[in-house]
Amino acid sequence: MYEVRASTVLQCLEEAAHYYNHSEIAEKLGVNPSTVGRWLKRETEPKHGILYGLQQMLMPFGKPADSADFTFIDLFAGIGGIRKAFELNGGRCVFTSEWDAYAQRTYHANFADGQPIAGDITTIPEANIPAHDVLLAGFPCQPFSIAGVSKKNALGRAHGFEDETQGTLFFDVARIIKAKRPGAFLLENVKNLQSHDKGNTFRIILHTLREELGYQVHWTTIDGQHWTPQHRERTVIVGFREPTAFSWDALQLPGKGRITLGNILHKTDGSEPVLEHDEGRYFDHANRKIHDKYTLTNNLWKYLQDYADKHKAKGNGYGFGLAYANSVTRTLSARYYKDGSEILVWQGENKNRV
Repeated sequence: MYEVRASTVLQCLEEAAHYYNHSEIAEKLGVNPSTVGRWLKRETEPKHGILYGLQQMLMPFGKPADSADFTFIDLFAGIGGIRKAFELNGGRCVFTSEWDAYAQRTYHANFADGQPIAGDITTIPEANIPAHDVLLAGFPCQPFSIAGVSKKNALGRAHGFEDETQGTLFFDVARIIKAKRPGAFLLENVKNLQSHDKGNTFRIILHTLREELGYQVHWTTIDGQHWTPQHRERTVIVGFREPTAFSWDALQLPGKGRITLGNILHKTDGSEPVLEHDEGRYFDHANRKIHDKYTLTNNLWKYLQDYADKHKAKGNGYGFGLAYANSVTRTLSARYYKDGSEILVWQGENKNRV
């Protein structure tokens, strides 16, 4: 594995053109060679979404992995979003854990380095995890049971995080930190972690990291719409084994809403390039339009409006959300794939994309 530091889309594209021809770049990015040509001639602006693909293409021509600035492990890795950022800043991943089979498949597609993915972290002994400089973990939010010291003594139970967090996945994060003592860690969770179980969950996590494990800990809330067209707030916790002058106040974020839906959505006017791997699933290129099944019928659109009005009158929270090309969406939930009605993309009167 190699890493490369080129940062902007155009910088990476121009650098890639030194090593690949237009057809090779187009194939790897899933666009037409003519599109690549227009980008390089600056006739059209490349989408920000191709940046990571370009950086992956450039990695073989960058700095060898054995000279990486630091090493890290990726726990509850999902499809590798946090790993991407740390690799692009000089890190090398030495261990990955993710139990979901579909996430594993996507992770392997995103990182074609052949590194195996460990499954259930609860079954992996600390001895099987390599030494590392930084621990990364996007662990799930789970409640902790509460018992006073006197009750624990009466039951013969241990005190501290080994008792309070037992049975939760945060326990596995804590036991690995305790065993491996990385120089730093970054933990990510939903914003509601801070208020979960009336604040008890967050209190125990911070107490464990600071008092039990002895790390200097800082936390904040970061909104994903600084980088993507989605309002998605997350709790981010960082910790350092040694004293450091770290401060979240020094973090400079790009402006919110800088990237809108219009920057990432497929075009619906027939100008979208033909992508062989899509096999016409989304577009009717002959008639220069998106397939009808991706636009709500008038009857379904009326039903959703009536249904929302009925629940609003009852004081319920049900309702669809409309998003526009110049805006960002609200948080996409895990159930979105079931009906797509939570967030609809406005295409004009009586036209709403699922």
